[in-house]
Parts: sequence; structure tokens; C-alpha cells
Amino acid sequence: MTNERFISSVKKLGPILAICLVIGLTLFAAGCAEKGDETAEGAEATSPASGTSEFNEPVEIGYVLWDGEIASTNVIQQVLEQAGYEKVKITAVDAGPLYQGVADGQFDFTTSAWLPYTHQNYWETYSDRLDPVQTNLEGCKIGLAVPSYVTINSIEELNAEKEKFNGRIIGIEPGAGIMQASETAISDYGLEMELVSGNSAAMTASLKKAVDSEEWAVVTLWSPHWAFDRWDLKYLDDPKGSYGDADHVETVARLGLEEEKPRLYGILTRFQWTNDDIQAVMMDIENGMTPEAAAAKWVENNPEKVNEWIGEE
Repeated sequence: MTNERFISSVKKLGPILAICLVIGLTLFAAGCAEKGDETAEGAEATSPASGTSEFNEPVEIGYVLWDGEIASTNVIQQVLEQAGYEKVKITAVDAGPLYQGVADGQFDFTTSAWLPYTHQNYWETYSDRLDPVQTNLEGCKIGLAVPSYVTINSIEELNAEKEKFNGRIIGIEPGAGIMQASETAISDYGLEMELVSGNSAAMTASLKKAVDSEEWAVVTLWSPHWAFDRWDLKYLDDPKGSYGDADHVETVARLGLEEEKPRLYGILTRFQWTNDDIQAVMMDIENGMTPEAAAAKWVENNPEKVNEWIGEE
């Protein structure tokens, strides 16, 4: 082929080659964009630390056996399951092991941290290994409560009427923050009464027995609690401040959770509700529903709030 014929052929093919080149580049760009979208979608539900979907990884939640924390923990468990987490486990422990468990990474988080007063000692011990994510409940009070028909109104008056109380303050688990505060109150007020430890169920059973027979009883109690809806109760005044001011309940996570499970962490930052919310769950449990059923009822009846927590509002 002569040079003139070769050049002529190339000139004829030029437009065709140009068209092919444009088509090829377009397809290549589309393929890259699609791959990029797939990567972004995968990254959204992937744990950066492990490289696997965080929805498939176990989520470990610790909590204390207080009625409110039973309610909140069962609710957040079902919210996470609705969000797509496949292995959500809840474990009840005393307050000390709870804080140690979150600090050591045994638990991913808890929604049961009563701060700054009730769990102050635990916070001081473990706070450098904890991530305070978000306040989930405001306006929480602890103290000594009595039926409203009891004629005293202050902790200062307990000694004068100790025989009517059989010399006992009915408490809950010995490791609970409210029990530590009660020991402080006994010292601050010079109370000549025994602080009886047990658990929440035993405390409310003793309170019920007293109310049913209109006897005097003093118990360690906190708000919110279903007992205030069930019976006419009052807190004894605490002029020395042994029980501190009102607490809030905080969601506390182990260090590293935000990086390893960002979607989960995002839900925890949005998990906030009211005393009326938690009270509804507690009352259903007290009226005979299982914690799982009571939580499921609340989740079903509050889809807007649940979707807001999940991030689907």
C-alpha cells in the first residue's frame, strides 16, 4: 500500500475511531460510578475496624435490674433489631460489674448510667475508659419514700418514729448506687435504723404489704418508677442532701464503639425519651406483661420516635 492510500484510509476511519473512543470512555465512566456507588453502600453498613457488616456482628448490652432499666434496655434491644442488627444480647448485672464490663469491652454499651450522683463512685473509677454518648432520660430522683398516710415528712424525723418502721429501711441490691447513698444518709442523719438489702422486687413487695395493711414503711425508691402510679407515695425531705439533686440517665459506651459500629453509635446518640414513655413500659410490665412484650407494644405504638432514633425519619 502506498503512503497516499494509507493516509487516505486513516482519514476515512477517523470519525469512526472517534465515535468508538467516546462510547468506550462513557461505558468506562459508568462502570466506575456504579462500582463507586456499591463501595459507598457497602461502607455505610460496614465496620471500619473489622471490614465486615456491623449488622452481622454481636451487640452486647449490659443493664441493672431496676424497673426503668429493664424497660429501656428491652426497648433499645428491639429498636436495634428493627434497624437490622441480627445478634442483640442483653445481660443483667449489678452496677459495679456493669461499669467494669463496659470499660473492659464485655458490653458495647448500657443505657443504665445514673449520673452524676447515684453512680458517682463507679463513674470516678471507670470514666477514663468509658464514652459518655448521650443523656437518654432527664429529671430522675432517688431517695427514701413512704406511703402518703405516714405523718412524717423528713429523713430527720425517722429516728423519733423508728419503732413504727420496725427499725428498718427496705432497700434493694447491695451494690446499687441508691444503697450507697442510703448508707451516707444513715451517717449524715445519725439514723438508728438498719438498711435491709435485697432486690427491687422484694422492696416493692414489702411496700405493697405495708400499703395493703396501712402500716408504716420506708423504702429506697427512685423516679420514674411504676410504684408512684400504683400507690400514693411521697419522698421524705433530704435537707442534708445525702441523695443529691436530680440525676439523669445516660447511655455510656465502651471506647472504640463509634469507630467500629458507626451506625449503632448514631442510634445511641439519638436515643432519648421521657418519663411518660418509660413509665408506660414499666406499668405494662408491672401489670403482667413480659418485658419483651411491653417493649414491643411501646415500639409499635411509637413508630415516629423509633424511626427518628434509627435515622429514618
